[in-house]
Amino acid sequence: GDQGIMFGYATDETPELMPAPVMFAHRILRALEAVRKNPAAPEARWLRPDCKSQVAVRYENGVPAGVENVVLSTQHAEGVSRDEIAAFGEALIRSVVPAAYFSERTKFFINPTGKFVIGGPNGDAGLTGRKIIVDTYGGAGRHGGGAFSGKDPSKVDRSGAYLCRWAAKNVVAAGLAKRCELQVAYAIGEPEPTSVFVDAFGTGTVADEKIAAAVKKVFSFKPADIVRQLNLLRPIYARTVNYGHFTKPDLPWERTDKTDALKAAL
Repeated sequence: GDQGIMFGYATDETPELMPAPVMFAHRILRALEAVRKNPAAPEARWLRPDCKSQVAVRYENGVPAGVENVVLSTQHAEGVSRDEIAAFGEALIRSVVPAAYFSERTKFFINPTGKFVIGGPNGDAGLTGRKIIVDTYGGAGRHGGGAFSGKDPSKVDRSGAYLCRWAAKNVVAAGLAKRCELQVAYAIGEPEPTSVFVDAFGTGTVADEKIAAAVKKVFSFKPADIVRQLNLLRPIYARTVNYGHFTKPDLPWERTDKTDALKAAL
């Protein structure tokens, strides 16, 4: 273990209990990857692997109300026109984001810098712990600052954040809150966290303090117990290389198996 602050977040605005902006961005890029890997797709001849997306969602009273703009940048081969890329990109975006989110005010920025032929390690080199915001909640939930990738599960930067996501997701899945952010703080050499704090942003069915007390009853936050509860000493981490560390239902911290226990603990 080590000192530090970890956060977990969940919201009921998507089926994955993740914020809409980051989930829409993931869906766009998954669809783009599917086209690129489909030999029958005409775009597969010019699409290349390096790509990224960003979705700006307008909220009204805390609820997603519309997509303001979408950025999609994709590497491509020489000889393809910008108009062809733009038309393909907008159609792809519209195919995976619900139509109700679009309006005449929605803007699409497809390869806004123009030519994007050189990508991957030839275009960028060097890592600084990967992208900690796209690895998590796209900025909707807070982050303690510690990167995940490259760390074994004895490091609470990683395993503690996974535990926090597991707990927050179960709080929302149990119907105890529509949004939940869990904050845990550790001191080096101390197995128990020095603080466990819940913020339901006014959406809880009971007081935040009661949710926090239930979470502490149901989940153990000791580093060794986190590893045991989530069975983290397994080669499962290749699944976290892209599309974030959350949302994939086969990863253990995405289970919603503690909902009944949380309700009983209130």
